Amino acid sequence: MADEIKRSEFVALIGVLGAGVSTALPGCSSSTPAQSTSRTSASPPSSTPQSLLTEPAAFTFFTPPEQAFVSAACDRIIPADPPGPSASQAGVPYYIDRQLSGAWGNGAQLYRQGPWQPGTPEQGYQLALTPSEVYRAAIRATDQHCTKKYKTTFDGLTLAQQDDVLSSLENGSVDLGAIPAATFFSMLLGNTIEGYFADPLYGGNRDKSGWKMIGFPGVAAVYAGLIDQNYGKLYAVPPVSIADVQQGMAKDDMDETHVALVRSMQMHHVERKDESP
Repeated sequence: MADEIKRSEFVALIGVLGAGVSTALPGCSSSTPAQSTSRTSASPPSSTPQSLLTEPAAFTFFTPPEQAFVSAACDRIIPADPPGPSASQAGVPYYIDRQLSGAWGNGAQLYRQGPWQPGTPEQGYQLALTPSEVYRAAIRATDQHCTKKYKTTFDGLTLAQQDDVLSSLENGSVDLGAIPAATFFSMLLGNTIEGYFADPLYGGNRDKSGWKMIGFPGVAAVYAGLIDQNYGKLYAVPPVSIADVQQGMAKDDMDETHVALVRSMQMHHVERKDESP
């Protein structure tokens, strides 16, 4: 339990630092090979039919065994606890699935002509495989490793065994063939954090749970109408997503009704603080 609490606190901190980027672009950081290529993902359409925003999620890339692996692995990276839901509960596997079936997963902006040499961390992603090829091959190899060692695939392991396998991937001690295990783990970790905090339109952050956990207000962040009179005061409003704005369900921060809502919630916060012992 102590490890899970620390892990959740770490993920929340990453979300605070990266949520502003992840709402517009799926990448949270450029510190890992996965995240340095994440920015190739297409932006959401400027006008999205309401039916496309309300349809239930479905996998378009992962096979059933791959779905089981990714869901289980993501939930060990971000487990459910009081501050927020687990990664799978927040829809993170669907986010990763969409990324892999799209431009980023197919290496649309990766240089693919070689030479294929190990390189250095500063040189970024150096593999000949696209991200979608990495996931497919690495999941298969990891499940084979689990079956050989534990007699079952990754999703059938105990939580402690799953943590052991993920730690082995992170330190590069699992043989995944042509894929460095640490590279796959870094990609999985980065994509999991991205999916937890990106705009819900990308498939994860269901019910804006990641934003609510860290107090991120969302995409409608034009503070000009609030700065002078509200500097240093709590900005506690429900987070606004791209879909909220496009469907007319949310007001821009400059709107008078939104400004009134902010001030009302600030007053409520002050009153509750005064009432506390």
